[in-house]
Amino acid sequence: MKANIVLLPGDGIGPEVATAAKAALEAIAKRFGHEFTLSEALMGGAAIDATGEPLPAETLAACQKADAVFLGAVGGPKWDKAPKRPEQGLLAIRKALGLYANLRPAVTHPALYDASPLKTDRLKDVDIMVVRELTGGIYFGEKEEGTEAAWDRCAYSAKEVDRVLHKAAKLAQSRRGKVTMVDKANVLATSRLWRRRTEAVFAEHYPDIELEFMLVDAAAMHLLSRPASFDVLVTENLFGDILTDEASMLVGSMGMLPSASLGEKGPGLFEPCHGSAPDIAGQGKANPFAAMLSVSMLLELGLGLAKEAQLLKDAVFEALSANECTADLGGSLDTQGATAAVLTRIA
Repeated sequence: MKANIVLLPGDGIGPEVATAAKAALEAIAKRFGHEFTLSEALMGGAAIDATGEPLPAETLAACQKADAVFLGAVGGPKWDKAPKRPEQGLLAIRKALGLYANLRPAVTHPALYDASPLKTDRLKDVDIMVVRELTGGIYFGEKEEGTEAAWDRCAYSAKEVDRVLHKAAKLAQSRRGKVTMVDKANVLATSRLWRRRTEAVFAEHYPDIELEFMLVDAAAMHLLSRPASFDVLVTENLFGDILTDEASMLVGSMGMLPSASLGEKGPGLFEPCHGSAPDIAGQGKANPFAAMLSVSMLLELGLGLAKEAQLLKDAVFEALSANECTADLGGSLDTQGATAAVLTRIA
């Protein structure tokens, strides 16, 4: 197939993992005879330095015309006190592309059990898909910041909630048939809306799905005490952001967590969950596996290439099993070496 893919390397280690992602796409295209047109564009701090904007108009236009978009990482202390921050570009592209559902899988692997602080018996058979609402809630609400007081407004509409619930339910139907909706309905009005809409949507459309409700504090505890009990976990923007970072402890490293941000139509945005890690940028220490697993999600969910996606995912885990990985996972390879370990299993 032919596909137009835009790469947004970004800041810190972003360009390093974007290089790994690009190499993976090129290897898959060669192996299966696809024609991927790969182009790069500025975003984040790099874009601020070059244009004054975290998401230049030309970058957004290129992404809107693409079949899929890959993002490395954005941000860093260099721009902490700047008038515009790199993260504003990330929020803006999610909004502009209508990317309201963020999918973050957390899948454990025997080769990574020792990298996790949890006991091995709690890591077996963990396969969780977190579906996080991405364009609403407190991150996008009105806010006021002052020296003596500040406030952030959290708001959701039934439409915003319902469309994420449908995404989660359809994913569960293709997995193990269970959805856990996480909220704080004993305190928050928005959470009570989420709970009411979940009850209504699942009763009408998904009576076959096993549905449970869980307060976010309990979910945080059970994510570490009995993670294998979860299948699909759906929640609002803030809770999803926090819980998926916690889930990185299950798989051993943030360098193993990929993600996909999807809307109803148009290109999806695929990115590793780790940050820009400016403290290790340019040192060859960055773990490329989350980026390459994000490419696997791009292939499957963005381009409909399930066989290709599975091959890339298998190649990553085969490299892990052979201890051909970076230091954060107990290996001795640099970024390029770990990337090559995956690519040799695709050729």
